[in-house]
Amino acid sequence: MTKAVPDPRAVRDASLDEVERLGLPLPPPGFPLIWEPGDTVDLRPTVEIEARCAVLHVVVARCFGMPTEIAMGWLLGSHLVDLVTPPEWQFVIGAKGDHRSFVLHHDAVFALAWLLGLSRHLDPTAPPEDRMMSQMPDLPSGETFGSWRSRSLMSPRDPVEAAVLLDLYYCLDWAFQEAERLGGPVPGEIDSNAIGQRRWALEWAVLFHGPYHDKPPEWEEVDLSV
Repeated sequence: MTKAVPDPRAVRDASLDEVERLGLPLPPPGFPLIWEPGDTVDLRPTVEIEARCAVLHVVVARCFGMPTEIAMGWLLGSHLVDLVTPPEWQFVIGAKGDHRSFVLHHDAVFALAWLLGLSRHLDPTAPPEDRMMSQMPDLPSGETFGSWRSRSLMSPRDPVEAAVLLDLYYCLDWAFQEAERLGGPVPGEIDSNAIGQRRWALEWAVLFHGPYHDKPPEWEEVDLSV
């Protein structure tokens, strides 16, 4: 459902107030806004978000010992192989790549679960909910992607709510990294890596439309450098 965006400056002011409340460094003056007045926003189709969530869930499971054959079989049986990115595929079939970076995708799954309405919060000071694993496909039992979708009560977030949270995480990504660079404390129980993973998921799933927005990026194309 495409909606008009709220005032970007008012949203940014609220984001900066939250960054300050958390005791983190504030982004510099002129830190870019994500959207412009007059833009519109929506989310990727629900099935695309579900599929990305499920693929990342399998990737994380491989990090924690899921056998290659079972992972590949699940992806094939669920008809999701075409949605696995080349780096993910290399990791699934041969454990090639940065194991630690794939473990971090647990927080990207959490953000996608929040977008689908499966998680109650995306609190930047708290780790993923304990119940999150039970909300994901039950890989040990062989639950397929289709079966998971059938049993899950997906209730996608309002795109404006998602856009507002993306703005906060955009600011937090900078603030957490700066706090760690300066050797200062960060609030709560998670670090800049987790914040970056959640931002990655939000950047991918939240789609803006307007004269200054490019074509939505593929998963591996999301730019977290700015």
